[in-house]
Amino acid sequence: MIPIEHIHPILVHFPIVFFISLAVLDIVALARGHDVSARTALGNLSTALAVLAAVSAIAAFIFGDEALEIAEAAGFNNPVGEIHENLGTLTATLFSMWAIVRVYWWLRNIAVQGGMKWLIAIAEAGGAMLIVFTAYYGGLLVYTYGVNIAR
Repeated sequence: MIPIEHIHPILVHFPIVFFISLAVLDIVALARGHDVSARTALGNLSTALAVLAAVSAIAAFIFGDEALEIAEAAGFNNPVGEIHENLGTLTATLFSMWAIVRVYWWLRNIAVQGGMKWLIAIAEAGGAMLIVFTAYYGGLLVYTYGVNIAR
């Protein structure tokens, strides 16, 4: 059986890939003049990526919280853990909110028009940067401090 603290490192790759793929897909599609918000093939894919990013971010957050508690119970005490946890909370929350917006647009078949469509690109570029910062601090925990790593 996999130790519960090892599930988080397995799951974290999913929201990273899903959200960065979403951002790249939407930015390229928007630059080419395509709609990514309504019920089109592209809109379906884009919305699905947003939902998958949110669901996987929530799962990574839940198991990450447990992994940090296990590390702290074993004696780990460093502010990097709290920074990573706070960024993970923010990531899961914002990705969930974004998925709700995207599903609403999809259900209502709303095609975002004009300058508003570039807010999609800006929001998703910001989300991609957020998940990279979150991953950076997670990497510090593992590669610098050896959190939950067998020696």
